[in-house]
Amino acid sequence: MSTLIDEVVNHAQVSTIKYTSKDFSSDQDVRWCPGCGDYSVLAQVQRVMPDLNIPKENFAFISGIGCSSRFPYYMNTYGFHSIHGRATAIATGLKIARPELSVWVATGDGDGLSIGGNHMIHVLRRNVDINILLFNNQIYGLTKGQYSPTSEMGKITKSTPFGSVDMPFNPASLALGAGGTFVARSLDRDPKQMQTIIKRAAEHKGTSFVEVYQNCNVFNDGAFFQFTEKETKSDSVVFLEHGKPLVFGKDNDKGIKLDGFSPVVVSLKDGSHSTNDLLVHNEKDSTLAFILANMTYHPELPRPVGIFLAIDRPRYEDEIEKQIDSAISKRGRGQLEKLLNSGDTWVIQ
Repeated sequence: MSTLIDEVVNHAQVSTIKYTSKDFSSDQDVRWCPGCGDYSVLAQVQRVMPDLNIPKENFAFISGIGCSSRFPYYMNTYGFHSIHGRATAIATGLKIARPELSVWVATGDGDGLSIGGNHMIHVLRRNVDINILLFNNQIYGLTKGQYSPTSEMGKITKSTPFGSVDMPFNPASLALGAGGTFVARSLDRDPKQMQTIIKRAAEHKGTSFVEVYQNCNVFNDGAFFQFTEKETKSDSVVFLEHGKPLVFGKDNDKGIKLDGFSPVVVSLKDGSHSTNDLLVHNEKDSTLAFILANMTYHPELPRPVGIFLAIDRPRYEDEIEKQIDSAISKRGRGQLEKLLNSGDTWVIQ
């Protein structure tokens, strides 16, 4: 059974049609606010899809509730605008029932980490072969500006008029802690880097989790400008590249070195350190991934952007299939009518 399914899936996923980004653009008017970072995420996804060599009818985009959850309307693929926080659960069911599909989840920091937080951690630990794009704007945009699970402490909003006292979630650390096998971070104002991350996520066998720093120019404008704008980006962001030392700064004159298990910034221009002293990124090292993710809110450290972790682990749907094959080999296929009429049954006259 497994071999037959693999052959069908492999055949279905090799597309002979050459698509362009326009083939993945629907006829629906995009109704995000002008200037919203969601436009960039949509554009990069549409640009990457043709490169995946998957028939368009084998894509499915699932969303919950929020500004990001309009995503399926704008993709010329199959899709489902589901209910608040449940996109990952629905995507799990779809992937198990139709393993040949390329299943994507578009969610936000509120939808995915608040009401949908429980579903999020379980899809990550199960390692279902789906791709999660989490749009993080650190605010509830659709419901007009309440604080979200990723809003910084002290955030003044309509629901926290005296400032939030909640410690914000760190989505990358959360995904790693839940057992995520592919965890990455991207920026809405860095299209090429985002395209690279999205393609790597699509190629990963298992759950991919991509946090996108996305500007909400109406209710939380500039939340990530320190990390996206030309004047401050180079000194505020360190890009993670597998096998390369962590170097940053306008003149690549700074680096990250480990002091025990603590990352520290060192200078590369005063002669005290060289690139040989720096931490070298290894996206296969889960311990290192945690260390890097925990740099996120440290005021003296640059913000890591890129792929934190990319490792292999058995996929949930493959294990389900093995279990079914094993049961059939031992007990036969069975009959639904016989099952329904077995055990304690009674007839109502």
